[in-house]
Amino acid sequence: MGREQTSYNNYLLQLKDCELIHEMNLKSAESFFSLFHEETWPKHSCILNHEKLFYHFYIILSGRIKMYQVDPINGKELTLFLLTKNDVFDLFCLLDGTRHDAYYECLDEAKVLAAPMSELRKWLKENPENYQKILPYAGKQLRMLEDFVSDITFTDIDTRLLHLLLKNVNKKSKNLELINDLSNTEIANLIGSTRAVVNRHLQKLKQLGSIKISRKKMEIKNLKLLINLFGNKNKYK
Repeated sequence: MGREQTSYNNYLLQLKDCELIHEMNLKSAESFFSLFHEETWPKHSCILNHEKLFYHFYIILSGRIKMYQVDPINGKELTLFLLTKNDVFDLFCLLDGTRHDAYYECLDEAKVLAAPMSELRKWLKENPENYQKILPYAGKQLRMLEDFVSDITFTDIDTRLLHLLLKNVNKKSKNLELINDLSNTEIANLIGSTRAVVNRHLQKLKQLGSIKISRKKMEIKNLKLLINLFGNKNKYK
């Protein structure tokens, strides 16, 4: 088995839960991964150049990367997606060929696969059956955006925070993941709030005994209580 073949198999194994390549046959996977090369991005590195996103498509192998926008007047930041292993970007540019005004920042050291956007579009035209793998992923992203807009429009900060915590609890281990070591500022950016407001609500949850907060980590202490708090909030909407 050649080195390239080994790499393709490794990528297939690493990304077995990636919806874009889920159940992709070996021949398609080989031609697909031949378009990509691997890059390592340091923690806190940012993609502020929209041209980079317009001309390249990325699949995350490891690490967390936030997709965000910034108000040009007051500088307020809003995180639209917190992307991690198996996630891709920029899907919007791939589908419509239009520049996407969004920014990205690595919250950890990140490893990604990168491919020229033009080459990937060409590959999709030659392998049209793979479009059906993109559409469910795109639909899921749109639903997440819809839920996000609904949350920041119709629900209070307390409810948004509870929702954020619960949707990041691992169903098997019951542990808080993905956001457990984020700063209050980053959490605030995820729910359209401010660091001070988030800190106040987190301290309230800590006093109630639902979460435990240490210097660089947050843990779920009483999941049942957290679920009840969220349920009672939604009951009276």
